[in-house]
Amino acid sequence: MPYLLRKLYGVFLRVVDLLPLPSLRVQRILAFIAILTQGGIAVTGAVVRVTGSGLGCPTWPQCFPGSFTPVGVSEVPILHQAVEFGNRLLTFVVVLAAAAVVIAVTRARRRRGVLFFAWLMPLGTVVQAVIGGFTVLTGLLWWTVAVHLVVSMAMVWLATLLYAKVGESDAASESTPTVPGALRALTGLSGIALAGVLIAGTMVTGAGPHAGDKSIEEPVPRLGIEIVTLVHAHSQFLVGYLALLVGLAFALYAVRAPKTVTFRLNVLIVLVLAQSLIGLVQYFTGVPAVLVAFHVAGAGACTAATAAVWAACRTRGPAAADKIETTEDVAVHS
Repeated sequence: MPYLLRKLYGVFLRVVDLLPLPSLRVQRILAFIAILTQGGIAVTGAVVRVTGSGLGCPTWPQCFPGSFTPVGVSEVPILHQAVEFGNRLLTFVVVLAAAAVVIAVTRARRRRGVLFFAWLMPLGTVVQAVIGGFTVLTGLLWWTVAVHLVVSMAMVWLATLLYAKVGESDAASESTPTVPGALRALTGLSGIALAGVLIAGTMVTGAGPHAGDKSIEEPVPRLGIEIVTLVHAHSQFLVGYLALLVGLAFALYAVRAPKTVTFRLNVLIVLVLAQSLIGLVQYFTGVPAVLVAFHVAGAGACTAATAAVWAACRTRGPAAADKIETTEDVAVHS
């Protein structure tokens, strides 16, 4: 680490040490809030798109040239300005939630793996803000919107892993498997299948009717592939993903996997089925705007649930609820 960064981090540690020691419960609550905020801003982004407010603030990082807040211009309806500006303000909520969990786990002197995932939250949010700015500056090109959503789902996955790691003990030197290695590999494969579902879904969006561009006169160019073809590809990825989950469920019950794993998988299968139902209703009703937001929320829920199943396949054991050992405690005991 460069000298300046080391000095800054040292100052950060000294400031954090002035704060009260957070309990395990507080750390887990903050980590859970990180999941909600990472997924929630993806949902509000969908609201921006379906209301046609994607260019309600036509520049970035300012809303309008010379102003970081909406201004009264006739060319852009105030509703579109308010929706897009509100979504930008929510970025600060996500950053605050991410900063809170970083401060909490740093003050508690959690192990390096927990700190690593905690720091990914604010860093990833900054990257997302830059991607969002690029999306605006390129006039809502469909593939920039797709990248924005996929990265949001990746952040939901990482936040879920952070939540799992916060709840584990720091005493164990390494994690131990809770299921056979082949089944953990199958769980990882289901995660890859989910990525395929998400990417195909963003392509459906790229060819669909909700470009988020009602604030401008020139329509945004859409993905030049027949949308029915993309919908079928998206659904086939979903069928493959669900088939992997059902096969994984039979295998886990066959090897008598811990209830923690099987319960999470059951919840995941229910979520995927509900998400499939929303997709079917969208297809047969002409993609109503309100269902787009629900579908994005469902994508975030399925992503978090898949990550939770993956995390449960290995464990360090539960962390003590009454005390998290600090670095100094470990040094004394050793």
